[in-house]
This record gives sequence, C-alpha cells and structure tokens, in this order.
Amino acid sequence: MIKEPVHDPVFLAGKSERATKEDLPAAQDLLDTLTAHKAACVGMAANMIGVRKRIIAFLDESDTTPTYTVMFNPEIVKKEGAYDTEEGCLSLLGGPRKCKRYRRIIVRFETADMQPRTKTYVGFTAQIIQHEVDHLNGVLI
Repeated sequence: MIKEPVHDPVFLAGKSERATKEDLPAAQDLLDTLTAHKAACVGMAANMIGVRKRIIAFLDESDTTPTYTVMFNPEIVKKEGAYDTEEGCLSLLGGPRKCKRYRRIIVRFETADMQPRTKTYVGFTAQIIQHEVDHLNGVLI
C-alpha cells in the first residue's frame, strides 16, 4: 500500500529497530511507496513511511538491468573513497544539502526471508544506500 511520506524531522531523527519477518508487510508498503514516487525518489527507509524498522528499498543500478531492492537490517561494514556531494530527500523539505559519501561500500544485510548477505556497491547505488542507512540511524542530511 502506498503511504504518505513523513516530513517530521523529530520522528525521522529517531533510530530504527531491528526488522523481523513480521515486518514483511511494511517492506512491501515501502516498496509500493518508493515506486509510486519514482519520478522524484530513488530510495526510501521505512521511517520515511512512519515505520521505525531497519528496512530500506532502493533502485539498484549495480547490475545491467536496474531493479528495486529491499534490504532488512543493513549495516555498512566498510567504506572507501570519501567525497563531498549534495543530496535531496523526499522527506526533507527544501533543496539539496551537502554531505559526505563514499564511492565504494560493503553492506551486510538480510533478504526478505532473513538470509544473511554481504555485497559490495559502488557509485550512485552506494550513495543511495548510504543515504537510506543514515535514515535508519536517525541521521538527516
């Protein structure tokens, strides 16, 4: 189900809790909301739809065919190649804000069936994941 994006910075600044299999409906709502906003948004964290669980959805351009991906309990375990950039956010009103990102990251996460995975991401996909994991940690750009 498509949800309204949350714009309350106090709510968004709260840290998210570990996701479980019981949070699969929230993950589907997150994916539905992201695809409904695909013209203006390439990634979302669950708190952006009012759910404080560690779930992100994003447009993964790391393979030859871009696909939407959902991660449960993502943790960035390694970062390389720091750079400064500007990002916008569907939940934060106003224009782009300056932030620091990394060109290459390694992410440990769980799939929808709670299977552990570790994957390396680079470029724009890595940037999207960093933005969404920041949301889960209560960090606003």
